[in-house]
Amino acid sequence: MRAVIQRVTSANVSVNGDLISAINHGLCVLLSISRNDTQQDMDYMVNKILNIRLFDDEERNRRWAKSVKDRNYEILCISQITLYHTLKGNKPDFHLAMQPDLSRSMFDDFIKQLKSAYIEDKIKEGVFGEYMSVNIQNDGPVTIHLESPLPKVGDNKS
Repeated sequence: MRAVIQRVTSANVSVNGDLISAINHGLCVLLSISRNDTQQDMDYMVNKILNIRLFDDEERNRRWAKSVKDRNYEILCISQITLYHTLKGNKPDFHLAMQPDLSRSMFDDFIKQLKSAYIEDKIKEGVFGEYMSVNIQNDGPVTIHLESPLPKVGDNKS
């Protein structure tokens, strides 16, 4: 799994001009699922997204000290296949991404796992497979690229 995580003061997603989801302070997560991703990858990403320290602790005057959970902020998750691209000349190719039907199921499971590990109504999402308009008010700006670990020698990921 790959994610681009942006610390935001607000973010929202629309489909055909209709607002689907919106958050205030928190994280906007653009998530892509590879054809080799497993439950272990999902566990890793959920844990990192909820616990990565991208927010300040104003009381102690410390930067990079608080997570989205610590601050009780929201998360907007958007499925984005284009994060698993390769270029064939100047054209993107997405053969490394998981097939849409399997990816949809894994993305749904990812959202369920995030909701279960945090506060259900703090997790928002776009519409899988739809053409979306995503508005992000980046805070900082802070943008982090996150990827689930590569398999170790002997793992059965292929």
